[in-house]
Amino acid sequence: MASVSTAPAPGMHQIDLSKLSLPQLAQLKQQLDQELNVFQDSLQTLKMAQGKFVESGESVDKITPKSKGKSILVPLTGSMYVPGTIADTEHVVIDIGTGYYAQKDIEGAKDYFKRKTQFVTEQMEKIQIMGIEKSKVREAICMMMEMKMQAQAQAQKASTS
Repeated sequence: MASVSTAPAPGMHQIDLSKLSLPQLAQLKQQLDQELNVFQDSLQTLKMAQGKFVESGESVDKITPKSKGKSILVPLTGSMYVPGTIADTEHVVIDIGTGYYAQKDIEGAKDYFKRKTQFVTEQMEKIQIMGIEKSKVREAICMMMEMKMQAQAQAQKASTS
């Protein structure tokens, strides 16, 4: 009950929390809090990426043969657009990251955004699972810290009586 098993992860080991002092427990709790904050930040970043991939996939879905010749706004940056006209409804140029672009047919682009969305979703699920495990460990540490503080308070009461 007083030990935390982190054996499933490589390079990790089991720690008996009851053998740690209050300062050690506090340090371990602080470390877990930092890791949980990193997980939260990572989840937010992945959620934004997931939204962009979904939005891009939906935009490609809207390109049909009837779209040829229609006016659109073409993004040059995240906040600057220029007017344009759809000339080719068979192919699109997609941003594949870090300044690289690729020309794909419509189905290829849909598939690309679907795969990217699925990959990001899987990564989010992995981080959520790790976050849940870290939260459980943090909860066990908090319980042990509380038990040790109560034991110290009782020992002080007994020594003053």
